[in-house]
Amino acid sequence: MPAREYTTVDAAGQEVRVSSPGKVYFPARGFTKMDLIEYYLECADAVLTGLFERPTVLKRWRDGVEGDVFFQKRVPKGAPEWLQTATVHFPSGRSATEMAPVDAAHLVWAANLGNIDFNPWPSRRSDLEHPDELRIDLDPQPDVPFSEVREVALTVHDVLEEHGCTGWPKTSGSRGIHVYVRLFPEWGFQEVRRAALALAREVERRMPGRATSKWWKEERVGVFLDYNQNARDRTIASAYSVRAVADAKVSCGLAWDEVADVEPEDLRLDTVPARLRERGDPIGAIDEHPCRLDALLDLSRRDEEQGLGDAPWPPNFPKMPGEPKRVQPSRARAEE
Repeated sequence: MPAREYTTVDAAGQEVRVSSPGKVYFPARGFTKMDLIEYYLECADAVLTGLFERPTVLKRWRDGVEGDVFFQKRVPKGAPEWLQTATVHFPSGRSATEMAPVDAAHLVWAANLGNIDFNPWPSRRSDLEHPDELRIDLDPQPDVPFSEVREVALTVHDVLEEHGCTGWPKTSGSRGIHVYVRLFPEWGFQEVRRAALALAREVERRMPGRATSKWWKEERVGVFLDYNQNARDRTIASAYSVRAVADAKVSCGLAWDEVADVEPEDLRLDTVPARLRERGDPIGAIDEHPCRLDALLDLSRRDEEQGLGDAPWPPNFPKMPGEPKRVQPSRARAEE
């Protein structure tokens, strides 16, 4: 049996072994594993702004985007000694030691295992219980055009500014847009989620029929603002992650004046490196602008005083205090 093809890559002073570098990961475009690794090497600074010292789930596509995928929360046996990690705990009571990237060698090591996009926690390993990132995930319903997502994102920008927060937008690399807010790590996951829910409801009030905070799919219209992306242990594709889609789109940082016209199809593994070289990273200064949640939490309190309490949590969480009945609305009506 012939020896398996491999090469080594010098990344951040480490020699990282890459097996099967010519394996095609994106058949529609012909991009290989090595193309993916070279992307992460060139874009490492921008990628690491969103990943540095954050517990990060491995999402492994060992045979490329047309193969099977599995999530691996625990660092596999045989990981190199230099690999940095963090141990996290889940609502189930279980724990896992996850990769916590600090340099380009971590990106190459993960990509060699078939990790295409990176899915980090919103907190860093120095203080796992206090997120320093509020994440706004704009998820359009199947019949909603991307132009509507852009308009909702611009309203998110307005609401954030009015409440003392700086938003940093990026394409999701799929059909949506993400907006991140860097935080002082002074609030727990429940408070950050409450702030995200209040923001989602305010956008919904300003864009009725076009934006929604409704958790149940049967109630959604337009663009869903997924407040539950801020629940503890939820992860989302980081900025400058290549997404596991046929054309290798990238979750790419944007300036606000680009949002109205951005076309996600233009932001790919083969185009984003040149964009970064020529224009720099429009969200690269995010760490320099941490924000406070006081005004959004005040908005949450006003909602609660007017009878708008908590909203449903993800199904893997235990029933939370103040949470409404966790049952599909049509089913609840049928049971009355």
